[in-house]
Amino acid sequence: MSAPRILLNGAKGRMGQVITATAAEFGVPISAALDVGDKPADHIAGCDVIIDFSSHHVTRSLLELAIQHQKPIVIGTTGHSAETKAELLKLAAQVPCVWSGNYSVGVNLLFALTRRAAAILGSDYDAEVLEMHHRFKKDAPSGTAARLLEIILEERKLGADAVRHGREGITGERTPTEVGMHAIRGGDVIGDHTVMFAALGERLELTHKATDRGIFARGSVRAAQWIVGKSPGVYDMQDVLGLK
Repeated sequence: MSAPRILLNGAKGRMGQVITATAAEFGVPISAALDVGDKPADHIAGCDVIIDFSSHHVTRSLLELAIQHQKPIVIGTTGHSAETKAELLKLAAQVPCVWSGNYSVGVNLLFALTRRAAAILGSDYDAEVLEMHHRFKKDAPSGTAARLLEIILEERKLGADAVRHGREGITGERTPTEVGMHAIRGGDVIGDHTVMFAALGERLELTHKATDRGIFARGSVRAAQWIVGKSPGVYDMQDVLGLK
């Protein structure tokens, strides 16, 4: 089977440039490398799969285009509100779609380990999520941190009202049901994520640190190869890697 032709949206960004190099390394052709101002509709017919690492502002229009032409799509863009993401996921289910906040193999193992830890450790283990990224990142928290938070909330059967985005002032004692989320920005950090479970007498920390954007690019190209030919529906890197 020949390698799928990729329409890459967000080609001029940091991730887009690394994906272009990675695709060449894998022998996967980029049929169109697009960015702000370009029109994906002019190039959609010449691709087998779409990879989007552009802006959350264009996700809806790109999904609608993918649905119109029945093209599979890999979405790595972050920054959507919870409400908007829920709407977009309904759209994405109409075509084969991989949607992940992080395409790293190591991070996806972190997701699996976090779910296991959250299921085993009770509410006497306080859960906190910490992430750090470079000074240029525009959204917070990161998509990866948001997914880690979702996993903890799912396992502990908590709602969004349990989340504390940082703390300031006289907050009172920490409640056993709250989950902290902390975003740090500075320098050129590619991406550090830590999930902390702290109890009286001990603390468990699960940490992943990225030192090369190539790990995300390789994962996204791998996802693009995997999604071609799949049934319509929303998948994630857990599916791509066979971790489920």
